[in-house]
Amino acid sequence: MSDDWGVDPDDEACAVATAVGRQLKLWRETAGLTAAEFGAAIGYGEDLVFKVEGGRRIPRPEYLDKAEHVLDAGGRLAAMKEDVAVARYPKKVRELAKLEAQAVELCMYANHNIHGLLQTEEYARALLRTWRPAYPPDELERMVAARVVRGAVFSRVPLPELSFVLEEVTLRRPVGGREVLRRQLQHLLALGELPNVELQVMPTTRGDHPGTGGRIQMLKFENGSAIGRMDDDFAGRPVSDPKRLRILELRYGIIRAEALTPRESRDFIEQALGET
Repeated sequence: MSDDWGVDPDDEACAVATAVGRQLKLWRETAGLTAAEFGAAIGYGEDLVFKVEGGRRIPRPEYLDKAEHVLDAGGRLAAMKEDVAVARYPKKVRELAKLEAQAVELCMYANHNIHGLLQTEEYARALLRTWRPAYPPDELERMVAARVVRGAVFSRVPLPELSFVLEEVTLRRPVGGREVLRRQLQHLLALGELPNVELQVMPTTRGDHPGTGGRIQMLKFENGSAIGRMDDDFAGRPVSDPKRLRILELRYGIIRAEALTPRESRDFIEQALGET
């Protein structure tokens, strides 16, 4: 696995990478170390040191921790980890995570995989490995980390209301193998116990519902505005105008009504776990 993430020059994360790189170079030169000496001291190659200092790579947190220790920077380099932690995720993930962090209500229907917010790290990694073309190892880890960090929405204050409807097939497909699926189902049961989370299962036997058009996602905000999308409508793009949102709300409402209740869904997931 690579010890850094590449930087898209068209992404605003480039400014963060450039600023962090300049500071690292300044501290290294002040300490009187060459790039090769510094790299050897922190356990990385000279080439990576140049890339990080040139703003072409975003350093991992452990890179900054080691640099902090070797350069005795008084906490200044370690303090950059928060900015770096945000910048290292793909732009579209940062934008989605920002919206999720602002939403007071999230409504999600997943019809082919367990929704990303509900995934364990190992399930997410196994799932992303099935995508084609395949991700390089470093990009795969970047995508997994980005998916996992979005899980902070479950413990956010104030707590948002979270509603998920999962198709039965998502609970039975052994992504990553039997043990990975078992731990994923256990994770779903734990999340379902949270006071602000409602998990519902749509049995495969219930075929007459509007979820056949693909995933539905809706985020509602405190000021009364909202944003949503569905795979097969509106070109799959997010919409925010009231007319289109009413269509999504209508469909999601019918889906919830057709699905098992949260209590029935818990029993269903426990049964699936026992059969796995």
